[in-house]
Amino acid sequence: NGLVILYPTEETLQEYEALRKRERQLQKKLNKLRDAVTATADGRRITLSANIEFVEEIPVVKEQGAEGVGLYRTEFFYLNEADLRTEDRQAENYTVAASSLAPHGVIIRTLDLGGDKLWPERFEEPEPNPFLGWRGIRVSLARPEIFKAQLRAILRASAHGEVGVMFPFLSCLEELRGAIRLLDEAKLELDRAGVAFDPDLEVGAMIEIPSAALIADAFAAEVDFFSIGSNDLIQYTTAVDRINERVADLYQPTHPAVIRLIRDIIEAAHRHQIWAGVCGEIAGDVLMTPLLVGAKVDELSVGAAQILRVRRAVSQLDTAECADFLSNALKISDAESIRNLCREVAEARYPELL
Repeated sequence: NGLVILYPTEETLQEYEALRKRERQLQKKLNKLRDAVTATADGRRITLSANIEFVEEIPVVKEQGAEGVGLYRTEFFYLNEADLRTEDRQAENYTVAASSLAPHGVIIRTLDLGGDKLWPERFEEPEPNPFLGWRGIRVSLARPEIFKAQLRAILRASAHGEVGVMFPFLSCLEELRGAIRLLDEAKLELDRAGVAFDPDLEVGAMIEIPSAALIADAFAAEVDFFSIGSNDLIQYTTAVDRINERVADLYQPTHPAVIRLIRDIIEAAHRHQIWAGVCGEIAGDVLMTPLLVGAKVDELSVGAAQILRVRRAVSQLDTAECADFLSNALKISDAESIRNLCREVAEARYPELL
């Protein structure tokens, strides 16, 4: 969203010039944090990773001080020319990412087509409700040879750096186990062919559907980490299509049900000694940072432009204070009141970021 002023007055021009000057000063201050660790005021470390879709983005996220890539989207390979889908072409790209980001790691999300991501088969087999239909891991499990080619490519890249893989749009354990079974088959095929890979690469579950969130303990027993896909989690918890302008005002990241689910997912992960991260828009929204710090999130994966802002916000917060804040926020039953409380905390701790 933006605002276009066709005939600005002198007063308006001065106002925006002042805003631009303030933003330049802030960016100069934030640039000093590029090589800093991401930690709360009381010293709790949080990994601050970046989201990417193309390997060409890696120099930018490294320049911004990202501690690796927490979400490498791979739909690009399937939405463009067919030769990009081959195992070798994918392996080349994943290997570039792994080697370029060392000593930090990269987490590769397997194919997440469907919903708002159109692809050729969707035109051949149109669905009345694509957001609740054939998408994410459902597509991959229905196309095992395509899926295994991607898994082999990811495994091959793991020989060249720290690589993790995560499966999107999981709604039940059967889907997770089906994906892990195909991953094991891919490992066996590479081993028989004498191709190097990391047999212990981390395997994660994306928790972005309420059914998965509510049995997070069961998922946590079978994976190495969680990545909470906040955009879809909000959408499916509140039954709001986030790209439908008619109901856009009902898409509320601070809905108490959403916040409670995020807290519960992270707690389930920690009960099973695995880490939990958050990706999606709320990870880069500094108004939400106090709630996420209070929930004891381990990793945040954000866009390149948000990295330094989130690092600054985290550094101004105390974990125990944020935990108390989260507890109090969850006693409130409406999203707007929770968001107002978040704004109060942000204005008190890092007003320059707002």
